[in-house]
Amino acid sequence: MLLNTHPFPPCPKELFRRCGPVVFEIGFGDGGFLRSLALEHPDWNIVGADTTRPSVERAFRRLRRNRIGNVWLYRGSGVFLLRNLFPSHSLSRVYVNFPDPWPKKRHRGRRLLTPGFFALLSTRLEAGGTLFLTTDHEPYYRQAVSSASEYFDVQPKRPPGAALLTKYAAKWKALDRPLHHAELRKRCETKAAFPLSVGLTSHMHHAIMTGRLPRPNAFDTLLHSFHGGRVIVLDLLCPPAGCRLVFRARIEEPDLMQDALIEARRSADDSDRVLVGVMPFGQPLSTRGTREAVRAVTTFLEGHGMRVLDRYC
Repeated sequence: MLLNTHPFPPCPKELFRRCGPVVFEIGFGDGGFLRSLALEHPDWNIVGADTTRPSVERAFRRLRRNRIGNVWLYRGSGVFLLRNLFPSHSLSRVYVNFPDPWPKKRHRGRRLLTPGFFALLSTRLEAGGTLFLTTDHEPYYRQAVSSASEYFDVQPKRPPGAALLTKYAAKWKALDRPLHHAELRKRCETKAAFPLSVGLTSHMHHAIMTGRLPRPNAFDTLLHSFHGGRVIVLDLLCPPAGCRLVFRARIEEPDLMQDALIEARRSADDSDRVLVGVMPFGQPLSTRGTREAVRAVTTFLEGHGMRVLDRYC
């Protein structure tokens, strides 16, 4: 089992190098449920997504201890992965155990189980494919099954045994809170198209500039908006050597947010040229957002007297 090191986005068959049902868990927590699925169904090809590094690390250690090789882990948005990794009609099952209910009204937009999510899911599940939902939050449960009803038949059932062994299930059972579980079987699918939400490319964007690198005494946060997203350049780092600048940027795109470092450094073989590009630190995905981050930095440098010679954006 490898952890998020394969070139992105591969198709599931390339990940597992074998055929078999493709199963996806969104928000796997400590990985206990993933482990149960993998041990019980060694013929399944399982992908898990979670947004937090500690969860990914705990799940990875748990799977490695059990020598499980039919699970791939991804740190990031499950909706992003659902849209950009899985082809249409490729998923057999999807599991969502105890999703964050975001109970405050102003946070409702952060919920996973929205009408848009179910429309997207309807295109990724095979005919008769099923979402298995378990939650302790009754209002969220009611909202979810109502949102799903356009494309899914809802069958309330008892939660599967493995879901009851998760950290959150144990917590809610100790508090004597009721659990709600349903199997949402795909009945039909939306006619809306869900192409890749970001333009993934095989190379990182960069630009070539000329001129003297500025050494500003102060740096104000830069905001660069583009269709469907924005780049926030948060900080400027000036290494003491004086031959480069490093900008810290946050890139927000549909279903994807990533941090990246944009470097402006003098060319080793031509002191008159400066290369502006995305540093590999953190393995950022090459998307339109990274291109726009390079554009935001080059625009800033142009404002300080530098000139663009060429762009590879």
